[in-house]
Amino acid sequence: MKPTGRLLFAIAVLASAVVTAVLPQLAWAEGSGRDPMNSPLWSMLAAKYLPGGPIVFDPAVTVTVPSVVENQAQVPVSVDARALKDVVKVVVITDLNPIQHVLTLSTTRVEPFIAFRLKVEQGTPVRAAAQTSDGVWHVGSVFLDAAGGGCSAPAVGRQKPDWVATLGHTKGRVWREADGTSRLRIRINHPMDTGLAKDNTPAFYIEQVDIKDQRGGELGRLEMFEPVAEDPTLTLMMKLPAADTEVVVDGRDNNGTTFRAKVPANWRSSGLPSAAEPRG
Repeated sequence: MKPTGRLLFAIAVLASAVVTAVLPQLAWAEGSGRDPMNSPLWSMLAAKYLPGGPIVFDPAVTVTVPSVVENQAQVPVSVDARALKDVVKVVVITDLNPIQHVLTLSTTRVEPFIAFRLKVEQGTPVRAAAQTSDGVWHVGSVFLDAAGGGCSAPAVGRQKPDWVATLGHTKGRVWREADGTSRLRIRINHPMDTGLAKDNTPAFYIEQVDIKDQRGGELGRLEMFEPVAEDPTLTLMMKLPAADTEVVVDGRDNNGTTFRAKVPANWRSSGLPSAAEPRG
């Protein structure tokens, strides 16, 4: 019988029972409560990825994953911390993935919301930690029950003969409302190799995406890591000035390839039908 994600998680809990005894002390906010996932790795991960402030488990930060995972290499995840005020950063972590840091969103002018797709190697807690301007980390958690194998599977797109020629090509659309709220959805062609596949392909992934207004002012910055799924599909929320007619997307991968796309932001909805060319 193949073990389920929850069984694998329980085994990890038992195997790591002594880990917390040797970890540094963390600053827990008053009323932070016990880790709802009871993860053996949480204290270590919090110390590594959530420095500089107290930590509280907060239902105001919601993480949404499917109840049934159909494709472990393309798991839809959404994170919403818009119920909090003055969020400056959102960090997404998967406790039991071989690469645990998934992404960090710096919310210069974008909302503390992101939807994306994730590669998962086994059942794992998925965390979103939103840091507010007072330094407090507000953590939302959910358990993702999955058979796994997504992190060690080779990229499907590499089988296409033109994948190098289309590397970094971007498609996007903006849905814009009268109150100034805009929803940006983009898809970037990239294999997002983890370096864990049996074919020995090295890690190759988009490491930074900058979202800018038409004058080049930063709306938000997204740092991504290997667990983000192949051909990243990203949804972000923001307030755009009424006079702005486009959103600029600048990206760079860990091999130094850069790319740029300009997504029209006209009334109600607009699209970027053709691929944007990489810059180098």
